[in-house]
Amino acid sequence: MDIRTRDHQGIVVFDIDGEVTISTMPQPTLHQLIKDQLERGKRDILLDLKKVDFIDSFGIGELLASYVSTQNLGGKLKLCHVSRKLFLLFQITRLVTVLEIYEDCDRALKSFGTP
Repeated sequence: MDIRTRDHQGIVVFDIDGEVTISTMPQPTLHQLIKDQLERGKRDILLDLKKVDFIDSFGIGELLASYVSTQNLGGKLKLCHVSRKLFLLFQITRLVTVLEIYEDCDRALKSFGTP
């Protein structure tokens, strides 16, 4: 798994490529990378899952931990480009009731209130 970050008008976008699993999770983990951004004062986080086709229970835990850390500091964590397969997983785990999920990143970015 490869994780790259970029800034879009104050929103930190994480471009994730590969499977989000315990065996592919880089060090630092996704949650730690998000916590690092939160410590820098960044509160709007977008995870682009366009190149992710599988997430295991560890990966789900990373997403939830990241969501909780962001919420606790008054921030927002959103997802975009979620495949049909991942969306089904999020439905089964009821994460669709917790996470904001967008079909594309443009809509997700606009939902933060940026032009």
